[in-house]
Amino acid sequence: MSVLSYCWPQSVVAGDPVDLHLGGDATTTVRVEVVRDGLAPRSYWQDDDAAVAARMMPDDAPEEGCGWPATTQIPTGADWPAGMYVVRTGDDPPSAWFVVRSPEPRPGVPLLKLATNTWNAYNDAGGSNLYTGAVHASPQRPLAPGFLEKPSGRGERVVDGAAEFLEFAIERGLSLWHGMSGWSAQERQFVCWAEGHGIELDYATDTDVDTPDAHGLLDGRTLLLSVGHDEYWTWTMRDRVEEFVADGGHVAFLSGNALYWQVRLEDEERRMAAFKHRYLEDPVFGTDDEHLTTTMWADPLVGRPEATLTGVTFTRGGYHRVHLSAPSGSGAYEVHRPGHWLFDGTDLRRGDLLGSKHSVVGYECDGCELTLVDGLPVATGSGGTPDGFEVLATAPATAFDEHTTPLPVAEGGEYELEFHARRLLGDDGPAAQDRLRHGHAVLGTWSHPAGGSVVTVGCTDWAYGLDDPRIDRITRNVIGRAGPRD
Repeated sequence: MSVLSYCWPQSVVAGDPVDLHLGGDATTTVRVEVVRDGLAPRSYWQDDDAAVAARMMPDDAPEEGCGWPATTQIPTGADWPAGMYVVRTGDDPPSAWFVVRSPEPRPGVPLLKLATNTWNAYNDAGGSNLYTGAVHASPQRPLAPGFLEKPSGRGERVVDGAAEFLEFAIERGLSLWHGMSGWSAQERQFVCWAEGHGIELDYATDTDVDTPDAHGLLDGRTLLLSVGHDEYWTWTMRDRVEEFVADGGHVAFLSGNALYWQVRLEDEERRMAAFKHRYLEDPVFGTDDEHLTTTMWADPLVGRPEATLTGVTFTRGGYHRVHLSAPSGSGAYEVHRPGHWLFDGTDLRRGDLLGSKHSVVGYECDGCELTLVDGLPVATGSGGTPDGFEVLATAPATAFDEHTTPLPVAEGGEYELEFHARRLLGDDGPAAQDRLRHGHAVLGTWSHPAGGSVVTVGCTDWAYGLDDPRIDRITRNVIGRAGPRD
């Protein structure tokens, strides 16, 4: 007997109820347990005899959702702490989740924005996702095995090697996309580290930041955190976060491939549109709303490159230690400006390698166009990188082309390097591709004239290195420097 489930809504204030939707291959009852996940998982609610109806996912579930009726309601308590809650159903891998938010913003507590749009994009529950040809993805379906929970070990990360990764996933019955996104990867690693250091966090989803009352979510905050793989953002999310920085707030992108694709949330957040390489098919293309076309943020159609916020872009980065992209790279940054406050207490020197033990620089990376001044890399400002962006450390990376990609191109897709060159340079020939081929992961920071600031680590796998005393110290420097706002 296999039971699948999902929750709606996926984010509530403590004290509000959550509907649980259950389905299985036969009518039965199952024990349901709601657990706040983290360093010390704790059970907050259970139902020993929740009814499960015999229903399976419809064929269009990946795009349109399951459409199952709610079978039970989870009554969250007003005393439930902010956090990520996983719903366990019997002995099956968990597939349902929800976030509990604080009733009011706590100004001194960092807000962790979970990359839930990206979870949805990679989730292949029901058989497909945005990487197998779909142009819509619904959050109203279970998450595939591995996205919420998985064991640790060699092969859990993409940077462990393709053979090891595939063997790890197949032997444990996990989705082959589990290493690319999901709570169980970088975000959970970060939360366990923070809780181990006594660092309180508030929580939100991408949808929370997309809503009109997101100003209230961010009001008075000091620090917004993005961790891991934060690839898919809406126009409203960009507005909210950029306004937050302009108002004196601080943002730390402990993440990579951040803000690569623009998406739209439709049908009251029940569906996410992401046409990507097939942007010509997007209904808003060629209309007055063409700026909302779901292509790259850096695409001239959108005219809002992610680097204007993050300082960096995937179009100047790519992959490190993945298949044939820097396959034997050190997994570390080369430090260029050790005197910066970000490195306080680390005893780093110029030329030192940061993070090699844990392959901190891994999987997907963001960078910027660089030039050398007195032997040190400096951002040119091309592609939207803000004036004053400081390049602190780098590592080599390159986007996939027909020779380096480990995966076939999805229907309607293109190799990344070819796509970047065509859209950004107007030419996808070999010479144009070579102009973008030699990218980097760039660890850097910039400050807004109003007093806000942005730190980026330029890679997805930073959180896997938090056991490294230097990575630990840098992360605590970021959190500690963003003190209470005036």
